[in-house]
Amino acid sequence: MSLKAYQTTQKANESTSQTEYRLFADVTRALMDAKELSNLDVKLHDALHWNRQLWSTLATDCAVEGNMLPKQLRASIISISIWVGKYSSQVARGDETVQALIDINRNIMEGLSAQAQNNVADAKDTDATTGNNYSV
Repeated sequence: MSLKAYQTTQKANESTSQTEYRLFADVTRALMDAKELSNLDVKLHDALHWNRQLWSTLATDCAVEGNMLPKQLRASIISISIWVGKYSSQVARGDETVQALIDINRNIMEGLSAQAQNNVADAKDTDATTGNNYSV
């Protein structure tokens, strides 16, 4: 199987948490790659823009009626999104470094990783109670 086909299959079988983790990892890697660049470098601005888009999308999703996340968590995500937007402008002007954005994303990734591990454990428990064994 080609690498591209494998990656497509892997993405199709990801949980929501795994997909979100992968997206945060990609965005954070772009921020890390741009960390030492001048605020005049296009790569830095592209990474900042991608990170803002990610957080803006999360905030928009949290604001939609029917979102199943707890109200306090949704409010926190929206608040972080607002902060990310403002802080990114400071980074773009050269007034701040990108490190705080990297740290925030890493913290979110840690939470998503723990959630994904809990989901896998829950799935294994469910399989054990039904007698299904899907492990490879």
